[in-house]
Amino acid sequence: MSDSTEEFSDNGIAVIGLSGRFPSAKNVEEFWQILLEKKDAITKLEETELEYTNKTPESTQSGMTFVRARGVLEDADQFDAAFFGMYPKEAEVLDPQHRVFLECAWEALEGGGYESETYEGLIGIYAGCSINSYLIYNLCKDRKFAEDFTGTFQVGNYHTMIGNDKDFMPTRVSFKLNLKGPSMTVQTACSTSLVAVCQACLSLQNYQCDMALAGGVSISFPQKRDYVYQEGAMVSKDGTVRAFDAEAKGTVFGHGAGVVLLKRAEDAIKDGDDVLAIVKGYALNNDGSDKIGYAAPSVDAQAEVIQMAQASAGIHPESISYIEAHGTGTPLGDPIEIAALEKAFRNNGATKKQYCAIGTGKTNIGHLDAAAGVTGLIKTVLQLKKEKIPALLHFNSPNPKIDFDNSPFYPAKELMDWKRGNQPRRAGVSAFGVGGTNAHVILEEAPSPIPTSQSRCYQILPLSAKTETALGTMVGNLANFLKANPETNLADASHTLVVGRRRFDYRSSVCARDTTDAIEKLRALSAKSVKKLGDGFQDPRIVFLFPGQGSQYVNMGKELYENESVFREAVDECSIILNEHLGMDIRKTLYPSHENLAKAEKEINETQNTQPAIFVIEYATAQLWLSWGIEPSALIGHSIGEYVAAVMCETFSLADVLELVSHRAQLMADLPGGSMLAVRKGVQDLAEYINEEVAIAAINSPNISTLSGPTETIVALQEKLSKKNIMAKIIPTSHAFHSCMMEPIVDEFTRIAATKTPQEPRKTWYSTCTGKQMDIDTLSDPSYWSRQLRHTVLFAEALENVLEEPGAILLEVGSGRALSQISKQHPKVTKDMPVFSSLGEAEKLGSETAAMLQTLGKLWEYNCEADWLAFRDREPRRRIKLPTYPFERKRFWTEPAPKAETIDTAESNKTRPVMKEINIKSAEDLITEQLRIMDAQIDILRKAKS
Repeated sequence: MSDSTEEFSDNGIAVIGLSGRFPSAKNVEEFWQILLEKKDAITKLEETELEYTNKTPESTQSGMTFVRARGVLEDADQFDAAFFGMYPKEAEVLDPQHRVFLECAWEALEGGGYESETYEGLIGIYAGCSINSYLIYNLCKDRKFAEDFTGTFQVGNYHTMIGNDKDFMPTRVSFKLNLKGPSMTVQTACSTSLVAVCQACLSLQNYQCDMALAGGVSISFPQKRDYVYQEGAMVSKDGTVRAFDAEAKGTVFGHGAGVVLLKRAEDAIKDGDDVLAIVKGYALNNDGSDKIGYAAPSVDAQAEVIQMAQASAGIHPESISYIEAHGTGTPLGDPIEIAALEKAFRNNGATKKQYCAIGTGKTNIGHLDAAAGVTGLIKTVLQLKKEKIPALLHFNSPNPKIDFDNSPFYPAKELMDWKRGNQPRRAGVSAFGVGGTNAHVILEEAPSPIPTSQSRCYQILPLSAKTETALGTMVGNLANFLKANPETNLADASHTLVVGRRRFDYRSSVCARDTTDAIEKLRALSAKSVKKLGDGFQDPRIVFLFPGQGSQYVNMGKELYENESVFREAVDECSIILNEHLGMDIRKTLYPSHENLAKAEKEINETQNTQPAIFVIEYATAQLWLSWGIEPSALIGHSIGEYVAAVMCETFSLADVLELVSHRAQLMADLPGGSMLAVRKGVQDLAEYINEEVAIAAINSPNISTLSGPTETIVALQEKLSKKNIMAKIIPTSHAFHSCMMEPIVDEFTRIAATKTPQEPRKTWYSTCTGKQMDIDTLSDPSYWSRQLRHTVLFAEALENVLEEPGAILLEVGSGRALSQISKQHPKVTKDMPVFSSLGEAEKLGSETAAMLQTLGKLWEYNCEADWLAFRDREPRRRIKLPTYPFERKRFWTEPAPKAETIDTAESNKTRPVMKEINIKSAEDLITEQLRIMDAQIDILRKAKS
């Protein structure tokens, strides 16, 4: 084989999600730590810990050996029934294997960065489990239960039947997760879960689905029990698995579950998935009858399935540097497995010796039966991802019937580095089932991911859960994850949370600059930060509020202009149109150079520039919100803000509105100056101050008004009100808008407005001139726009009308927060009603981007879903591994019937004959015959090789 660099390809099936629960490991990462630390997770049980024992007085007297060892799965009785919408009784009768697998399936999807409700493709599931001993040991308490269950089978005890039959495990997952692809039970004994992986790969390659969950689970009850040891048989003498070792005496069974999420590799790479490994090839076969007995293994069949998998992958066996063996640690099975591997590799052209490491996770956690194959696959995927091969535990010297020195293989005696090189690293994973169904999978390392940038200086991290306590745990888990992984790309984390997590009613979000900032803000979240969606916000209505004059300042929107293309394009478009009306580039006033800063600060407060500048920023901000998928259900414009509403409702074109705004501003600028005064009093309390000079310019709420008139008069009025402890503040304007001082321009502006033909509003728009919903009849009267600049702004009335319908969320769209603050004073705006500003928090946060994104996060908390693809501005993003949902498990358990009372020896002989009647001689003869055949097969292989 050539040593030249081999290209990675995107054909094959990508592994993009992993989940599992194993002895002494609650998840995949804890499993990896067990492997790294060379930990034996098989529990050696004390006599007092046993829930069941096979011992009888007779068996003890006959000299039988009983071993108290098992790979115990903690909390197998625990389940988050409420999360999956199950009643307690339904959960209690459900096979714990189904429960654990359901949670693992959810975690595997989230681990891959996907949420099944919003995923547009088909998701399939292929899975199997072990025999349901919970039904027999726990639920079947007496003969009557057995009679009722079997006597009414298929039509009675329905929940018990579908909760305990193997056939219903995958379909229950499909139902609970809303999966629309194939949903199939796979049962091939010890090879079940790896066969399920192979079937899922086939389904993906045949385009029967677009992603697939595959795996298995094995939990039998009672968990803590002993077993009988027989020399040369399947189980270990001392409760230790010594795969391929001279001291190997058998395997130890354990309990666990594993699930992988699979996707066509080309699609996974294109979609920015976190590809952990690639399934390059796979194969299945059966031994047939060419072996000593039904439960015996076959060298030829195992070799053939390995050869088929390598052929399926289209690779040379010398490119494979690791084998995750079935590796049960039996004196018979281990030599047969190595002989089959050697035969397959040699037949496919391998000539090198000892270049391929071999290991098995069974030495750490035992044989997980129906979950064993996928566990081996998960272990190997982790090895490829983390570039290490854990030690083969308990290996000292090889089984004398295994000749490693002259084979392609060597045991991984110590933890080894497995770094990337010129050629893709590859591995084989085997699983062989009692009964002869064999599976082998060829894995290849994933292509190195293309690094992604982080274009925005801040990112949103949205989180939601079904309960407030789960959300608190979720927040803490994410903070801990970021602390442990400070290199995390926060934009990718945000993307993963947005597209890869289901939305629930309890929500929080933070807007963070980097991981350090995110950790600090996550840990600062309190119960007050949590939003629970009530009935009013299942279908929220966003109301855009466009403020009037007084919110202007130099460099408003500058950060957005520099970093948000939609905002910049809107400002540029407006500036080009305005240039022919103003005779200047408004951008030079908005975003001046350092040398022109003083000049710009003067110009921005000159009415002929102020009103166009305010319009430009409000319009650009609105366009940015729209591009992010934040659509208003209604709009209210305050004074000049009403012109932005007119464009948003497509009543006038942008060019027509900008022409009107320019004329309006110039006409006003030519008038004598004046001032405006914001007063914290209602109109009824200001009647004594209203006269020919002073007008009510705006009624913003029942307790907030704006007065307008000559500057000297307004200043004197402010002093008078202050002496009466009435809060009054001069608004930074150059003229007395909405007062009699506007009368000289009314006719001229009516004539200009008459040159524009309005269209029926395309959105709901509440006029602040009439306080009512805008219609085409009102707009068709050109004098509307002159009345709009002359008469009182009826913001409070317009707001009251818009709040007639429930579910309103008020969003100020502009540079300040005047309207959002005013709105909160309205009696119909309750304390719990959401009122936000776009850029109002920019000064406090030190960033306009942070202000916008913080508000976007708050809108999301109130069920306003953004167009997240557009929000990312089509820039490439990756799904990354983040903590999955923190299930809040409780005990759902039916206690087994009391243990049978001890009876006399004669009666024991009648009721427990199995142990007494084992024919030890027959078993020894069978093992001897199997070893003889195995030796003959190995001799033939060695002669053929020489």
